Amino acid sequence: MSEILITGSAGQLGNEISKLSVNYPQHHFIFTDVKELNIAKQKDIEDFFNKRKIDFIINCAAYTNVDLAEKEKKLSTLINSEAVKNLAQISAQNNATLIHISTDYVFDGRNYKPYNEDDRTNPISWYGKTKLEGEIQLKNYAKDAIIIRTSWLYSEFGKNFVKTIIKYAQERDFLNVVSDQVGTPTYANDLANTILHIISNYKKTNSIQTYHFSNEGIISWYDFAKTIVELKNIDCIINPIETKDYPTPAARPIYSVLNKTKIKTDYDIVIPYWRDSLIDCFYNMDL
Repeated sequence: MSEILITGSAGQLGNEISKLSVNYPQHHFIFTDVKELNIAKQKDIEDFFNKRKIDFIINCAAYTNVDLAEKEKKLSTLINSEAVKNLAQISAQNNATLIHISTDYVFDGRNYKPYNEDDRTNPISWYGKTKLEGEIQLKNYAKDAIIIRTSWLYSEFGKNFVKTIIKYAQERDFLNVVSDQVGTPTYANDLANTILHIISNYKKTNSIQTYHFSNEGIISWYDFAKTIVELKNIDCIINPIETKDYPTPAARPIYSVLNKTKIKTDYDIVIPYWRDSLIDCFYNMDL
């Protein structure tokens, strides 16, 4: 039986892994958040590992407020970079495999074709920079690890774009949503399923592998918002606007579509279409 540590388990992905964990009785899951394990404190991590034999670490912990990161640079760096270094070091010392979640924001969005794992990174926000620094820390200190970059994450848990659109659409007659930022939503449940599938089929290679994962398809935030409102039968007009008409503290990639060929090939998975997964999410929300 594998011992699997999940950090940041109170977030969207951590909650989805928790929900799915009952389907994997061959594994023992240890769900932690900052109250149970502060991964920014090296001593706390060492004390935790001294008491347990961990086979896998799934690092779901992250500072994800893209705009606030422009102000809280020290805190976002601590969580997204320094804490990853701590996990990378402890995983190497204990022969554990580290699975770390990263983001499409490590790219600048100027590619205009789906990004491969080895395409040049060039983050344009502080959040993106800290997430890239986390990847670098992992590569410098881990021995056996997987980086999974994902995009536009949402679920029935926590705060996310889907929930925000539903809330505001129910309160207002119209919403303005940017139509010139293009990417792909990711249902956290699909990502959680993929991570657990990887663990169940994993063969240790003592190498660092990077993968991309999102749902299938390409849309804008406007398309996404319009579909959300239509599927929920909310009487609200969604207006398309340009990024320049909706200024934010942090710059966003204009194009952040991820090429998922590598993860589909290596782990023989079929990734759902984004609209189908959105419908699944709504079903779970309505339970």
